[in-house]
Amino acid sequence: PGFFSLAMSIRIVPLGAGQDVGRSCILVTLGGKNIMFDCGMHMGYNDERRFPDFKYIARSGPLTHMLDAVIISHFHLDHCGALPFFSEMVGYNGPIFMTYPTKAICPILLEDYRKITVERKGEANFFTSQMIKECMKKVIAVDLRQTYKLEEDFEIKAYYAGHVLGAAMFHVRVGNQSVLYTGDYNMTPDRHLGSAWVDRCLPDVIITESTYATTIRDSKRSRERNFLKKVHSCVQKGGKVLIPVFALGRAQELCILLETFWDRNDLQVPIYFAAGLTEKANNYYKLFISWTNQKIKTTFVDRNMFEFKHIRPFDRAFADSPGPMVVFATPGMLHAGLSLYVFKKWAPDPKNMVILPGYCVAGTVGAKVLAGKKVIEIDKATTINVRLAVEHLSFSAHADAKGIMQLIRQCGAKNVVLVHGEKSKMDFLKEKVQREFGVNCFNPANGEALDIETESPLPVELSKAFLKREAASGHEPVEHVKRTVASSVDATTTTTA
Repeated sequence: PGFFSLAMSIRIVPLGAGQDVGRSCILVTLGGKNIMFDCGMHMGYNDERRFPDFKYIARSGPLTHMLDAVIISHFHLDHCGALPFFSEMVGYNGPIFMTYPTKAICPILLEDYRKITVERKGEANFFTSQMIKECMKKVIAVDLRQTYKLEEDFEIKAYYAGHVLGAAMFHVRVGNQSVLYTGDYNMTPDRHLGSAWVDRCLPDVIITESTYATTIRDSKRSRERNFLKKVHSCVQKGGKVLIPVFALGRAQELCILLETFWDRNDLQVPIYFAAGLTEKANNYYKLFISWTNQKIKTTFVDRNMFEFKHIRPFDRAFADSPGPMVVFATPGMLHAGLSLYVFKKWAPDPKNMVILPGYCVAGTVGAKVLAGKKVIEIDKATTINVRLAVEHLSFSAHADAKGIMQLIRQCGAKNVVLVHGEKSKMDFLKEKVQREFGVNCFNPANGEALDIETESPLPVELSKAFLKREAASGHEPVEHVKRTVASSVDATTTTTA
């Protein structure tokens, strides 16, 4: 018996997040299995472009027979926002994998998204509350580092990703081929979560986010000091501070920071948070305390870090109240909801301030504000004059360039695919990866199929009689066997599209 190294390929097609941030959705075919990683929506669009183009998989009809599994990395809407549309309206009845906290929090954010889109904006062709419930019934929840076998030679394993509560990276193995999909991750611990971790799983391909592909962040401490100084200085002068955030994640991080500062300096200026969401968030942080960092776990018995004494629920009427205040409002990119409502009211007053703590997708009001636009048209009837102070202090829970390189090194990937980032920044990182690791690095656009060849050891038993016969007929036996095996493998491998 001998082993031949057979070239097989892994096909990767981004339906979303290819050279872009938004509607993450990556199709991967390995070992004849088709897997969809994430199924998100795009914050920058309000038409059919907000969801991935599922017609790529099949022009019409349900897609259950086309896919073997859907895996959702975390609860942010740009990673799960299209899931009920995909499963209930396009039609998919197969397994959907995510972690326990993601399964608990996902439906709340999906319902919030549905309400804003249907009830406030009046859109018709959208998923219903019932569809969200039906979709979540298809979900199989997984634990960290638990290997889940779908078939004898087809398994998935989740690793801790930091980023937000319940976020995970997924390692999928089919036969001798494997892929590590990172979703969004953070390589540095923060005030409430630990840092991402993966073992040396040696995937054929790592598919990694690259949101901050060209950024090396300054120290966290100096960013926190800067943030507190700016908030304090604005409220001291009688101004109002708006901090647009997403419901869970950075919100808790910054709440812990302000709560500690207010306590230490005995400040009386009110801090508000969008009512309802904090209570829900606190309950989930209590429920999934094992997903937080060590400090929170150890102090949890004496004190729950998520019970804030200075932070109160916000009512829309407070936006017109006189005097200084700090308001956390959702969503984080100012593209809809309460944060946009408050921004419209406070933007014309130069005493006020908006602090954008995260990434803003092109096309959102947040991105326009950061670009320094002084007049922003929301719709035909609404124009905002921006006179308030604008600050962008990155408290984003994404890995920076150093963190991305660290993860690639840690897992020992043989090929790298960059998604969830801007093309120009990806090109810079791509060159760096190829130079430092000597491996191939790709950044396919949406709808572009990428085939990556992998070497797969294949045991083949040859009889002496066969070798003699091949030699007598003038064939090179080994090459002949390789060609025969390769053509039979190609015939039995199915791919998407």
